[in-house]
Amino acid sequence: MTELTYREALRQTLRSELLRDEDVMLMGEEIGVFEGSYKITAGLLEEFGPRRVRDTPIAEEGFTGAAIGAAMLGLRPVVEIMTINFSLLALDQIVNHAAKIHGMFGGQMSVPMVIRTPGGGGQQLGASHSQNIELYYAFVPGLKVVAPSTPADARALLLAAIKDDDPVLFLENLALYNTKGDVPDDLPAATIGKAKVTRPGRDLTLIGYSRMAVVALEVAEELAESDGLDIEVIDLCSLRPLDRETVVESVKKTHAAVMLEDDWLTYGIGAEVAATISDGAFDYLDAPVRRVAMAEVPLPYSKPLESAALPSRQDVVNAIRATLAAVGHRTSEGTR
Repeated sequence: MTELTYREALRQTLRSELLRDEDVMLMGEEIGVFEGSYKITAGLLEEFGPRRVRDTPIAEEGFTGAAIGAAMLGLRPVVEIMTINFSLLALDQIVNHAAKIHGMFGGQMSVPMVIRTPGGGGQQLGASHSQNIELYYAFVPGLKVVAPSTPADARALLLAAIKDDDPVLFLENLALYNTKGDVPDDLPAATIGKAKVTRPGRDLTLIGYSRMAVVALEVAEELAESDGLDIEVIDLCSLRPLDRETVVESVKKTHAAVMLEDDWLTYGIGAEVAATISDGAFDYLDAPVRRVAMAEVPLPYSKPLESAALPSRQDVVNAIRATLAAVGHRTSEGTR
C-alpha cells in the first residue's frame, strides 16, 4: 500500500501501461516537453521517447481524429485534452466517429482509445474553462464515461480504460489532483460500469461522482458524528454504463435519496439517477429524490460569485436534513 496523490496515481499508471504494452501511446497538447499542463505526464517523454509520447498541435479535432485512426489500426492511444471544455472542438470526432465506428462496421472494427480530460470549477478559470459537461458524452451510446474520485479509483479505472476495446472518456476534476489516498501496490483494473458503496448506512442514500463523491463521504461522516445519522454513500464511478442496480438496491433499503453533482441541475446526471430511482424504487421512497447541483449560470470568474454558484457542503447538509424532515426523521437539530 502506497500513499499517492491523484495526480501521481495517474502518472504511475500511464508509465506502467507504457511498459506493459508497446501498443499504448500518449498524445496531446504539451504532454511531452512541457510534461502536461497538470504534470500528469512528467518524465514520460524522456523515458519513452517521442514515438510513444507525442506532442500535438493545438488542434483537438485533428489529434483526436488521428488517435481514432491509430486505434482502428491496432494501437491503444491515450489522448490528453487539456480541459474538457476544449473537447467541444473534437465533438464530431468523439461522437460521430469514435462512438459509432464499431456499430457502423458491424462489429468488425474497434476503437480502443482513452480520452483523459480534466474539468470542474473553483479554480477561477472563467465560464468557458470551468465546465462539467460530461452529460454530453454520457448521453452517447458507444462511449464509456468514467469519473474516479480517489487515487486508487483513478488507477483502477485508468487500467480498465486502457485495456478496454471501446472508446472511454476518462474524467478528472481539477480539485482532486492534489488529494491523497492509499493505493494498493497490486491493485487490479476496475470494472467499468460498477458503482461503489463507500459507506454503508440505513437512513438515507447519498449519491455522487468525482469531486462530489468525496464531498458526499465527508458530509456523511460529519453528520454521523454531529446528528447520529447513518447515511449510505454511493460513488457512481461510471456514468456510462450507469450502475442502476446498486443505486436502486440502496434506496430500497434507506427509503430516501439525495444526488450530488458539479454540473447544472437541469438535464443533468442527477436527473437520470432520479429517473432510475423512480423506475426501480418508487414504492420504497418516503420522500422525493433531492438533487444538489451548481447554479444555472455560466460560472463567474469572481471568486465569491464562483463559490456561491458551486454546490457547497452546507447545500448538501441542508438537502439531507430537509429530506429526512419530510419523512419525520429526527436529527440532533430536531425535525423541521
